[in-house]
Amino acid sequence: METVRTKKGFIIDMDGVIYHGNKLLPGVTDFVEWLQEKEKTFLFMTNSSGSTPKELQQKLHRMGMDVPEEHFYTSALATAKFLSSQNPGCSADVIGEAGLLNAFHDAGITTNRVNPEYVIVGEGSNYNYDTITQAIRLVLKGAKLIGTNPDLTGPGEDGLVPACRALLAPIEAATGRTAYYVGKPNPLMMRTGLKILGVHSAEAAIIGDRMDTDIIAGIESGLDTVLVLSGVTTLEGIEQYPYRPRLVLAGVGEIPENKQAK
Repeated sequence: METVRTKKGFIIDMDGVIYHGNKLLPGVTDFVEWLQEKEKTFLFMTNSSGSTPKELQQKLHRMGMDVPEEHFYTSALATAKFLSSQNPGCSADVIGEAGLLNAFHDAGITTNRVNPEYVIVGEGSNYNYDTITQAIRLVLKGAKLIGTNPDLTGPGEDGLVPACRALLAPIEAATGRTAYYVGKPNPLMMRTGLKILGVHSAEAAIIGDRMDTDIIAGIESGLDTVLVLSGVTTLEGIEQYPYRPRLVLAGVGEIPENKQAK
């Protein structure tokens, strides 16, 4: 635990770590206050692409926590950054919500449902049979397929909900194409996060609730790894993977000095 406490920077997942739905998890307020008191640099990094950083900031504000907007980074921003560096001024057919559409607009990527260079899929309520069919036809015509993140499921108010990779599955199956996934554990997103923090990987820790995105991202990027059991992973679930987090906690509330690790 002392090793974690000495880190200068923290990359922190949100769903299952900071909140469930619209409910703040136990110990989160103490943890964020500890980060601020110790003058740690921290970034809330989420694979969810639906919300903008401003919307995430406002969500925490409604739960009683004030964190500046610059402390949030999403897979939508990472995807827009990737595309604008690979193909500036390109166009895309986008299946997603405001967070993804706004990120693309700000990066100068235009929406195109006729002959786009890319088909981009994120989580969204506008995902339906028609959007799937449209995406399949565009990919078969030559558009490149990209997913904002590789998550199969995510936490919802009443249990698990399908996430980006699950939504991409029928498009991949029908076209025979495999999507490129930008979000965690892609090193592109992790390197950007470290750059925003302004710290070296050895000086940072990643805190998450998923073995297949958060923990493997930390291991492959050289960060200290902390798994919390407040989200989708159980103690038994850890054993399914050929790698392990360095530290396992019930929740982030155990990290401040007045808490004990379990």
